Amino acid sequence: MKNFLAFFCLLNVAFFSSQTHRYIYELQLKMDSTETDYQKFNMILDINPKNVKFYGRNLLVADSLNKKFGNSDNKHIDMTGQIVKRKINSFENENFINIKFGYYTFKTNDKMTWNISHETKQVQHYTLQKATTRFGGRNWIAWFCKDIPFNEGPFKFSGLPGLIFEISDTQKNFIYHLVKNQELAEIYPTDDFLESNFGNKAIPINEKQKQKLLLEFYNDPFSFERTNFSKTNSNLNINIGGKEIHSIDELNTQVKSMQEIIRKYNNPIEIGKAIHYKN
Repeated sequence: MKNFLAFFCLLNVAFFSSQTHRYIYELQLKMDSTETDYQKFNMILDINPKNVKFYGRNLLVADSLNKKFGNSDNKHIDMTGQIVKRKINSFENENFINIKFGYYTFKTNDKMTWNISHETKQVQHYTLQKATTRFGGRNWIAWFCKDIPFNEGPFKFSGLPGLIFEISDTQKNFIYHLVKNQELAEIYPTDDFLESNFGNKAIPINEKQKQKLLLEFYNDPFSFERTNFSKTNSNLNINIGGKEIHSIDELNTQVKSMQEIIRKYNNPIEIGKAIHYKN
């Protein structure tokens, strides 16, 4: 937050000449709701005159390296499940997700009803106001700033009369803090890493198809490797997580281990859409 506030003094000069207003959030999330440890990610909220985009900073870094060196060697797969794009001042989100080797997109309507409190707090010289909502089966507390004239925030959180600086669910599974901002003179292109994933163009699906793909992956996460075992090839070398696999039995052991991991880290931000995996 300190870096953000120090930089934000330039806002009055750059605000109206900027085409992309970039806000960087630190996201802390629990992959397993029963644990106390958090995974930390830097996430980017880009606001331009037409669209709002939210995605991981690692995607941007990989894309920047590709552009710098004129290649496509650098790739990154999102681990947060929080890549979204929407029209500005809209609740209609286009979601993007990696499922095994595929990259998919599906649309959702995520209108939120906010309860704005009179409670405020000071963060250096900024006045933040409290608001609450229920979204995705969780209760959320947000702190927004009326002085920043965007009705936007991280992920799908929007609709407040000012930019969201902080937001978390009441169980503290997901915590977002604004840490920095940048003003870009141009609309930043995301075609290579958001609308497509480094050459893997997003395939449109619906919620039911998404659930089916995730279940298929859970039921046999190494289906590609299993298919290779059906081929007659005595020199076949399959490596999973640094371990060489030489038989179907060894592969099945890896499948069970992966299924345990998937069940353990099944803590999506929208718990109403959580998949109930069978042991």
